[in-house]
Amino acid sequence: MKAIIMAGGLGARLRPLTNELPKPMMPIIDKPILSYILELLKMYGFTDIGITLNYKPDCIINYFKDGSDFDVKLTYFIETSPLGTAGSIKNAADFLGESFLVMSGDSFTDINLQEFVSFHFKKDAAFTLACKQYDNTSGFGVLETARDGRILKFVEKPEDNKSGLVNTGIYMINKNVLGMIPDGFYDFGKNLLPRLIGHGLYSWKTDCFWSDIGSLPSYYSTNYYVACNLPQ
Repeated sequence: MKAIIMAGGLGARLRPLTNELPKPMMPIIDKPILSYILELLKMYGFTDIGITLNYKPDCIINYFKDGSDFDVKLTYFIETSPLGTAGSIKNAADFLGESFLVMSGDSFTDINLQEFVSFHFKKDAAFTLACKQYDNTSGFGVLETARDGRILKFVEKPEDNKSGLVNTGIYMINKNVLGMIPDGFYDFGKNLLPRLIGHGLYSWKTDCFWSDIGSLPSYYSTNYYVACNLPQ
């Protein structure tokens, strides 16, 4: 099974740190965020991996090259103009299999991908997202679910900051869903997920460590977490 990493964002909320580096190349202790994602994927058997790029793509390509130094095979998809999260995945449709895993290139996690993938196939879902309980949901996609994991409601970045389940940007997708994505800019949270409600959209709740690294506080707190949990 193939995996694809969304790594084309501008990282505007991390400026000035991202003035010279794309966010997936920001270091966590001693190596880029993207290195940890590749290690996680490889640990669960994902070695044929696509990466979507837009902002400063050469920084990522020149560092990871074809992936052989990291024991994976990498294929790059460079956007000439931003396509959004969903649009960037559709742009790589010819690379993807009938079911595939999507990871965000700007988050750090130790999620159990085997359990996540198994849940997706057990439910015969069209689209499954990994979610996590947060005390403050401001700035995230927020969902409400049924007991069996079906998503009943999805709101991208609501104004209130109450506790709830948030979207981690980790997805299992059946390829036929890509037919719902028009050409051009299209976003998973704002556009596609609300349309999929009632059409095989499921969530899988995880208690893993997950950090969005979307702001300076989350970036520094993730470095602190990793430093405290390095093998002795």
